[in-house]
Amino acid sequence: MVIGFLDVFKQPLCKVTKIKPDTRLSVNINKIATLRNARGENVPDLVQVAADCQAFGAQGITVHPRPDERHIRRDDVFALRPVVGVEFNIEGYPTPEFMDLVTRIRPEQVTLVPDAPGALTSSAGWDVEPNFDFLSGIVDRLKEAGIRSSIFVGTDLDNIRAAARTGTDRIELYTKPYADLFDSDPEGAVAPFVEASYAARDCGLGVNAGHDLNLRNLAYFRHSLPRLHEVSIGHALICDALYLGLKETIRQYLQALQN
Repeated sequence: MVIGFLDVFKQPLCKVTKIKPDTRLSVNINKIATLRNARGENVPDLVQVAADCQAFGAQGITVHPRPDERHIRRDDVFALRPVVGVEFNIEGYPTPEFMDLVTRIRPEQVTLVPDAPGALTSSAGWDVEPNFDFLSGIVDRLKEAGIRSSIFVGTDLDNIRAAARTGTDRIELYTKPYADLFDSDPEGAVAPFVEASYAARDCGLGVNAGHDLNLRNLAYFRHSLPRLHEVSIGHALICDALYLGLKETIRQYLQALQN
């Protein structure tokens, strides 16, 4: 049987509605800077690694410049800006110095984290309500600069709704609790994140995710969430690259994110 041109539009659309939007991979290159800083020279070359990540298929580059510059330095961010042709995501606590940096660099996205200056890594999301006025003001400044904002949060639904009221564009879900529980109970581990993604969608928020996602748990997480715009992965990806090579590692992470 030959299907005519107009008949195509009569076919059922149920399969189409099940297709999820692509989830982008943003590679956090902080660990590359940590390795470079250990010797005080420019090996490995952070800018070259960022260019290579893009050439190998990464759809974003993430950095988290901290006040002590123990990995990404302020001058790194300026050096990276003309090289990063994909989404540039800068994470950090919005101190005056941080806000001066990002409004000068104008990355595509700024992810707001509640880390204290000496924090080893991001270990919790924002408690939004007590910080509501502060975060709302920061989000407004980013909007004025034409920068998309994302607030780092856990899976508490009221907290996500409070984040939406700040005017932020997205949230980034803190996924360490998922990673910690994944091996023993993957369904239970992902359930709060599925619910959180629905709550974010209902509030008009985009959904990013990050922290301890890796090749073992990423595909299940991505396929479980109805809506996931982006994952930011650094530590696990760089560790995998020691064994697999950077190109092959990025290929495998991208494969885990495919529909």
